[in-house]
Amino acid sequence: MRSETFVSVTYRKIVMAARPQGAPQASDFRLEQASLRDLRDGEMLVTNLILSMDPAIRGFMDDRPSYLPPLAIGETIRGMTLGRVVRSKNAHFAEGTIVRALAGWEELSIMDSAALGLEAVAVSEGIPLEHYMGALGASGLTAWIGMNEIGRVQPGETVLISAAAGAVGSVTGQIARLQGCRVIGLAGSAAKAAQLLKLGFHAAIDYRGIPDLSAAIRAAAPDGVNVYFDNVGGATLETLLPLMADHGRVVVCGMVSEYNDQDHPYGVRTLWQLVVKRLTMRGFLTYEHANRIPEAQAQLNAWVRSGELVAVNNVRNGLEEAPQSFIDLMNGRTLGKTLVRLPANSNQI
Repeated sequence: MRSETFVSVTYRKIVMAARPQGAPQASDFRLEQASLRDLRDGEMLVTNLILSMDPAIRGFMDDRPSYLPPLAIGETIRGMTLGRVVRSKNAHFAEGTIVRALAGWEELSIMDSAALGLEAVAVSEGIPLEHYMGALGASGLTAWIGMNEIGRVQPGETVLISAAAGAVGSVTGQIARLQGCRVIGLAGSAAKAAQLLKLGFHAAIDYRGIPDLSAAIRAAAPDGVNVYFDNVGGATLETLLPLMADHGRVVVCGMVSEYNDQDHPYGVRTLWQLVVKRLTMRGFLTYEHANRIPEAQAQLNAWVRSGELVAVNNVRNGLEEAPQSFIDLMNGRTLGKTLVRLPANSNQI
């Protein structure tokens, strides 16, 4: 059997240098070099090809309980990755397999079958790898589960999405449209709103460019909103609740408006509308709906192949670009799915 010893192999990784105070800064991250250890039975070595930039990473950086333990100072930044297995002592993952998992901002990752979100990815010819981390990855699956399992959308309903030009929002709106809904998107600039219209949204509102968000939503949805897909929380959620139709559903995907300052959560003052309008409001985590994932993946694949669903990716190159890419994401300066591609020749064994 081939030796699995990598005595002289080093790789680069990005660790948390300091806990962010508010929005993340470049000084919160540090690029380091590490030595690769031997593989143990059941493990595999993955060369990472694409890193996913997600708002949830900001939550991992705070020293507070969440659905995953917080990062420690000096620990590799945690995030979803797409990579290729280059060495394997795991019977379930052969060398050459493309895998997706929650790993880290690093050129090489050692993982076993217990890695969160670990799955082999069936890559189709002609489909860019980036899509499997966006519209055909966690973002697309989150959008599909949110619309169908949580929001239970029906043809003819009105769906409104906050942060609609982002990774999840841009896919959610297209899914709702493809399922026969009227779709309204909220975005933070005129350029982002224009992009939503190009994606087939029926209406798009630049919430920073209007004097009265409530009035703008009423004009776009005079009969109320049946399903609100909430990526933002805070003041936007407060505004939306009185504008919901009776028996509407609020799908809580995230609350990005509070990720940079979780010690001072926004006090939503319109929760009484849950009773007045008999609303359902529910948060969710995609991986808890594993029974629906195969159906979701198949439908997303078909829509992308046919061109009915457009994947919007914002791709940067090189591990050293990860911190700034994440900073831009958390400051609302990105469009679509923000990804970092790692050059293949920088991390080969």
